[in-house]
Amino acid sequence: MSADYKNTVFLPKTDFPMKAGLPDLEPKLLARWAEIGLFQRMRAVAKGREKFMLHDGPPYANGHLHIGHALNKILKDVINRTQFMLGHDVHYIPGWDCHGLPIEWKIEEKYREAGQDKDQVPVVQFREECRQFARQWIDIQRAEFKRLGVEGDWDHPYTTMTNAAEATIAAELGKFLLDGSLYKGVKPVMWSVVEKTALAEAEIEYHDHTSVTIWIKFPVVTASHPALDGANVVIWTTTPWTMPGNRALAYGPEFDYVVVEVTEVAEGSLARVGDKLVLIKDQAEQVAKDAKCTFKVVATLKGEQLAGTICHHPLKHHPEAKGGYDFAVPALAGDFVTTDTGTGFVHIAPGHGEDDFHLGRANGIAVPDTVQPDGTYYPSVALFAGLSVLEKGKNGKYYSPVAKPVMEAMKACGNLLANGKIEHSYPHSWRSKAPLIFRTTPQWFVSMETNGLRAKALKAIDDTRFVPAQGKNRIGAMIETRPDWCLSRQRAWGVPITVFVDKHTGQPLRDAAVMERIVSAFKEQGSDAWYTTDPALFLGEGRDPKDYEQIFDVLDVWFDSGCTHAFVLEGEEWSDTKWPASLYLEGSDQHRGWFHSSLLESCGTRGRAPYDAVLTHGFVLDEDGRKMSKSLGNVVSPQEVVGTQGADILRLWVVGSDYSDDLRIGPEILKTQVDVYRRLRNTLRYLLGAVDGISDGEKLAFADMPELERWVLHRLTEIDAGLRGACHSFEFHSWFNELHNFCAIDLSAFYFDIRKDALYCDHPDSLRRRAARTVMDILLDALCKWLAPFACFTAEEAWLARHPSADDSVHLHTFPDIAAQWRDDALAAKWQQVRAVRRVVTGALEGERVAKRIGSSLQANPALYVSGEAMAAIADLDMAEICITSGLLVVEGPAPDSAFTLADVPGIGVVPRGAEGDKCQRCWKVLPEVGHHAHDGVCGRCSDAVAKL
Repeated sequence: MSADYKNTVFLPKTDFPMKAGLPDLEPKLLARWAEIGLFQRMRAVAKGREKFMLHDGPPYANGHLHIGHALNKILKDVINRTQFMLGHDVHYIPGWDCHGLPIEWKIEEKYREAGQDKDQVPVVQFREECRQFARQWIDIQRAEFKRLGVEGDWDHPYTTMTNAAEATIAAELGKFLLDGSLYKGVKPVMWSVVEKTALAEAEIEYHDHTSVTIWIKFPVVTASHPALDGANVVIWTTTPWTMPGNRALAYGPEFDYVVVEVTEVAEGSLARVGDKLVLIKDQAEQVAKDAKCTFKVVATLKGEQLAGTICHHPLKHHPEAKGGYDFAVPALAGDFVTTDTGTGFVHIAPGHGEDDFHLGRANGIAVPDTVQPDGTYYPSVALFAGLSVLEKGKNGKYYSPVAKPVMEAMKACGNLLANGKIEHSYPHSWRSKAPLIFRTTPQWFVSMETNGLRAKALKAIDDTRFVPAQGKNRIGAMIETRPDWCLSRQRAWGVPITVFVDKHTGQPLRDAAVMERIVSAFKEQGSDAWYTTDPALFLGEGRDPKDYEQIFDVLDVWFDSGCTHAFVLEGEEWSDTKWPASLYLEGSDQHRGWFHSSLLESCGTRGRAPYDAVLTHGFVLDEDGRKMSKSLGNVVSPQEVVGTQGADILRLWVVGSDYSDDLRIGPEILKTQVDVYRRLRNTLRYLLGAVDGISDGEKLAFADMPELERWVLHRLTEIDAGLRGACHSFEFHSWFNELHNFCAIDLSAFYFDIRKDALYCDHPDSLRRRAARTVMDILLDALCKWLAPFACFTAEEAWLARHPSADDSVHLHTFPDIAAQWRDDALAAKWQQVRAVRRVVTGALEGERVAKRIGSSLQANPALYVSGEAMAAIADLDMAEICITSGLLVVEGPAPDSAFTLADVPGIGVVPRGAEGDKCQRCWKVLPEVGHHAHDGVCGRCSDAVAKL
């Protein structure tokens, strides 16, 4: 009966569980980090280092986090942690955007449901309800962000609604006021009739919308060319509701136009035989089809020949118009007219289009007041007073209820040529989802030209690093063409535009002392002071409040967030901050949002961008590349993923994705991340077990290590270099894939596989075993630290398993110091050949296993035929050890035809053979020597090890 040698084998030993149980583990680690004050400890450890400041773009405080929030904050956390572990002083101050329409809308809804008018509520009371709503959601979102493992100054975040923040925002506005950049002007803006306010470009999104289209005849009164006598200029528009605001027509001076006479009409046509119509030549045939008529061309003329033509409004002679449309409608040259659709004429309503406004102003045409803030026509608008230009239908879709009355009125005047419908991309409010209108209104603007703001911003863009690089072109193109910055919103919840206007001159009061008093009041009382303080206290002695209009519009929230650099990076509330920020990081939509407003604000007040670099990530889609929506049932909730699988799984998804483009997520993708996580965890677990009980005295010097260990250390130098490159480029997915492959292939399937025998069966004094344990300890240290920024919970769990301590954390350390002497490219090239030879051997043995001629590779003693350079590579190596066989015969020369080969490894062949002898009861090798040593049933190596034990 053979002896039991089980107790003499050194099997890995660790309490680190195979099953992570992240949903239970992670909250415990969060509690531990709070208990040891991890963030404060990290700040203390980093004191005196070079600063890295990622300034947080503020999310909006009004709802649970979605998967886009998770992507954004995890990526920020990964970058902050990698920069800390590179040796920087990282101070991350999370923040929130608190003012603005979404919160105000929620509070308004509460009043509407109660049958109350929000405008009857005292403004300070209403604002306080908005403030409390924001505070509630800040607390909820803060807990959800922390649960993702995001480390930062959560006890002292910034918000745009604190007294200090609002005072700074007012002070920043004051700089634009005092230098003459801020002015009040009448310009067309995107207007929400639902929310009753102007919207910024960043608050607009485009959706498909169905519009009524109309072809309208404008009778010519004064003809610039004989062919135009008695003719009608025809326009086509998708906004019938703008017709009451028409004051001119635009044509393209370089285009070819035709005058046609209707010769025949089909049933249902609104055209009349004998009608003379003026149309663009390229679209004349299409207009005939749309109007269900045929015609003959009676004249052709260039657009420039239309100059001087005057029409009258098509509703002039309506029996109920009462002179409301009795004015001239001149034809004007416009460089925005196109030939691809319509009729070649654009009807000009200066109150409802940017091109319309500028063309009208250039020709001295006044802007009529037609549509009120709520989307109804002013009482002075003939025929349509009080009607709405936009309403939500019973089907939930918005439409223009006035389209039909406009068409009926045009038909009554004989000037409706045709009508139809079109589905097209149309601007909508990203909050209410309602279509928008262009509406010329008095607003407060910051000039892009008065003090060279556009030029400063373009230079700042050139001086900024953008990742990906195309972001520079994107934001640059926006700045080059953007109009003046509209700052005013007609709402209650926000920082008021702290301006007094002189009623006699119409000019804003530009007085530094007044602004200083306002800012001081805001510091003490917040921006509510604007509503509660006697304006005389702001204006000072010698000024009568009756002579001034106090402005109660509020600032665009993008101005608020554009100022965050001023009160966070330069403010007094946080010490050890840095201006400008090292990095701004948000979604790619923020080129027109936060990146944009911060750039303009900072360039206008400081002459440069508030950031050195800008990083953008894509949007999150489902696994099929579709936008997530509740109706499709494809929404992935970060809370659900964290609760069932753990935050580390989400974090691996982020770093394993190319976030420079849109990302995808769903059950199958998360399953892949779980598999990746499992392999990483198993690697950590194996290493923890392998180094159990290791002491400094056991560790071996680099010079004494076998080639295999030195090859592993060389691989560490390559991975470390890759990591540092990834940290610089902020692109981690390629490197993380390399790290995963290193664990799964280089370590688990190769190095661990080979060294398992030495680790389990060599005597503890064996140099081979000591070298393996030394390298495995180095590996464990490196992997824990490399994984710390990415799988922050698991890295901490493994670190504490190796270094149990009451107050230590892997997150207090920097990345491992990788010795330069470990780099050995020649050794790496040699072992690349060795591994290629090993692949042929393992391929041959796998065939034997499939054929059931062997069970384990240790039952084999193959003959290896080697030709060429590979012989030199393996000459001094124990290939049986490397191939995990009980023996291996190396034959230099060509392999026999029966040998197993691989096409991509030429010159190598293997003839499988069974191992002869008995199986060692301790190491399981099959050797002739088994049974011929002092201890029964074992080989010589194992007999010696048992004897020493």
